[in-house]
Amino acid sequence: MTGTDGLYEIRIEFESNIYRIFCCFDKGNLVVLFNGFQKKSQKTPKKEIDLASKLKNEYFNSKKEKS
Repeated sequence: MTGTDGLYEIRIEFESNIYRIFCCFDKGNLVVLFNGFQKKSQKTPKKEIDLASKLKNEYFNSKKEKS
């Protein structure tokens, strides 16, 4: 995915359905999973990308606040 600033998609195929889970890496060895959804079209919905980006920002901001 381009333009997603460190977000990646994990693709899972089960029976005839395709599911995607957004994730990112924290410190190179921790995979942080965010929102998942069933992909029904070729293009990933913008609202799902926006939600994953928001969740990623919240995750890293909360880590900064704790340190």
